[in-house]
Amino acid sequence: MENNQSHDLRRKKRRRRRLQVALLYVAIAVGLAWFFESQATTTIIFVRHAEKDLTVSDDPGLTEAGERRVFELTRQMQGADVVAGIDAIYSTSFKRNIETVRPLAEVLDLQIHEYNKNEYEQVLDQILDNYKGKIILVAGHSDTLAGLMAELGASKSVPEIADNEYDNIYIVSIPWFGKTKTIRLRYGEPYDPDESIRAIKESED
Repeated sequence: MENNQSHDLRRKKRRRRRLQVALLYVAIAVGLAWFFESQATTTIIFVRHAEKDLTVSDDPGLTEAGERRVFELTRQMQGADVVAGIDAIYSTSFKRNIETVRPLAEVLDLQIHEYNKNEYEQVLDQILDNYKGKIILVAGHSDTLAGLMAELGASKSVPEIADNEYDNIYIVSIPWFGKTKTIRLRYGEPYDPDESIRAIKESED
């Protein structure tokens, strides 16, 4: 009788130890999953506003060509990530920038976060603090995109953007460990550098 009780007691202790070990492994697995998820790669997509109306000097909106480009941007970005999609949209308060991202914001039911055009550090700190591991679209300007990306430690050799160049999409990937990478893509009606040269020559004649 005593032997049976002793055997049952040892068996219960072994089961208890196995359960404790199993719970420990589960806790470690959950902890690691949380850690890697919280440290996931943050992706920031930078675009310039679409074509602006040059006949308006005070805070111009978009031209018809700009509206066509916005349609293409919206089409491309609404399915940017097959699992979750874009998580946040940032734009300067200029009319042309708001008009560039508003259709996408409406499709995705997202708020447009406005930021000061030249406050690179502040807006990027806000994005990285609030949207770590997420996908964010930022609408900037021809004279600010390079600075924004450089502030992230991305490429410091982004080519100068011409006045009539609107088709760039820059994708900056910021991993929790490793080097920040930048990819440049094109969308919508392509930029024609020869057209810029012709316009300059015509203005000089």
